[in-house]
Order: sequence, then structure tokens, then C-alpha cells
Amino acid sequence: MNILTFDIEEWFHILNNPSTKKESSWSNFEYRLRLNMDKILQLLDDSNNLATFFCLGWVARKYPNIIKEIDSLGHEIGSHSNEHQLIYQHDRNFFKKDLEISINSLENLTGKKIKAYRAPGFSLIGRTLWAFEELAYQGIEYDCSVFLGNHSHGGRIKEFGSNPSIVNYAGTIIKEFPVNSFKFGPKEIAFSGGGYFRFLPYKIIKYLMQREKYIMTYFHPRDFDYDQPIIEDLNTFRRFKSYYGLKNSYIKAEKYLDDFDFVSLSEANKIIDWKKVKQYEVKNGTINYLQAH
Repeated sequence: MNILTFDIEEWFHILNNPSTKKESSWSNFEYRLRLNMDKILQLLDDSNNLATFFCLGWVARKYPNIIKEIDSLGHEIGSHSNEHQLIYQHDRNFFKKDLEISINSLENLTGKKIKAYRAPGFSLIGRTLWAFEELAYQGIEYDCSVFLGNHSHGGRIKEFGSNPSIVNYAGTIIKEFPVNSFKFGPKEIAFSGGGYFRFLPYKIIKYLMQREKYIMTYFHPRDFDYDQPIIEDLNTFRRFKSYYGLKNSYIKAEKYLDDFDFVSLSEANKIIDWKKVKQYEVKNGTINYLQAH
């Protein structure tokens, strides 16, 4: 089962970088989301695929027609937060308000309940596990914030494993869909989205895809924008990560969607037998394996 998802944000929404961190600075940059969304929606139309789009509340207000178009084409819309801030850099009250604004902004445009969430930078980490309770309170049914590979901003909650599972936090239930990875020496490396997809040769990606029964992808509009400007204050490593592989990424994605079958998150939710997956209880800041649900 291969799940196709996109995080809908502008090309300059690069996390933990001084010039791009706050909303007050975003107007200093060129807006390119409309152009890049046209590429993505054409890619999905050509390959006859439906996907889940994790959208910022900011995008809903800045580009309401994009949200409406995604919805009208039959794709699923989830929340990617409101202001694209790392969870662990703020307190629980900020997270609660940010999530609520995001969900309301998206639901007001589509008239449909938002059921899915992905944290910016996969920043749901061990000390922010309370986010599960807030997600459930806002009606979120499934989360895609756990990243098992090495990541700059978080997500590495390895207790959940590399397959879908159920998280029980104070009696509230969230279905977790992690981003999986492969072992490369001492490190866990992701391969199914973002910079990792751009960096790895397609033959390696195809090989890794063929050996896995569950794949969670994650792409951004900027991943297919070869002409995007350079953000000047990025350090050398961040610049490499952000811009490497852009020239051929769209062609690689065309092959990807031609070689494999994909489903949206909501379709995957229907396919999985949730009575057979692992269940975890989050209590007092720790994660405990319970049993098959």
C-alpha cells in the first residue's frame, strides 16, 4: 500500500531559518504556489491518482481558490498547521490555537471535516506527545507526523515502528501513519519524499519501494520548482538540501507514479484492518506497547 501525500506550503516556508521563520517576513518573497500547484495537479491528472494534501491555514486564506480546486478534483485535504511553526518551539496553548485556526480556515472553504494532520518538519516529538490529545479534541482521526529516519526537525518516535498503528492518549484515539525508512549503516534514511526523493537515484527508490508493503510519501510544491529563487541566508548544507535534484524531480515523479499504484490517506484508512495493528498508550510522557487493537 503506497500512500500519496503533499504538504502544501510556499517555496520559502523553510523551517528554522531566520529570514523565513515568521509570517511577517513572508511578503518579502515571490509567491510561486499557484505555478507549482498547477504542475502537481497536472501530474496527478495525467497519472489518474488521488492524493492527500496537508495544507497550511495561511494557504487557505492566501490562496482560497487553490484549496477549492484541490477539493473539487476529489483529493483529500488535511491540516499542516496554520503558521508552519515547529511544535516544540511553542507551548501547548499556541499549538491548540494554531491547529484550530488551520482547521477552521480549511473547513470554511470546503465545507468538509478535516480529519488528517501532519506537523511542520515532523516536529511531533517525545516531549510534545500532548499534541495527540489536542488533535483528537479538534476531530483529527489520523496523523502523519512520525518520521522514522534522520530528520533535522524531529519526528523520530521510534517506539511506533514503521507501520500504521493506533495511539491512545488519555482515552483519545489517533491512527498514526509514519514515514518509513531503510537502514543505511548506523542511520535510518527516508526515501519516499522531499529532499530524500530528489537526492537518491530513481533505481534505488524503485528497489526500496518494491520491497516494502507500506509506503508513506511526502512531497512539497517546491520539490518540483527548478526555477525558484535562492534564499540567501541558508547555510551551505541547508542550501544543498533545499535545491539539490530539482532539475529532474518532476520527470522522476512521473516515473514514480507510472511504476507504482497509490492511494490517498482516507482510502488507506479504509483498506487497513485496524483490529490487527499495534496499539500504543501514551501516558506521563512515555509510550507503551499495548497489543493488537
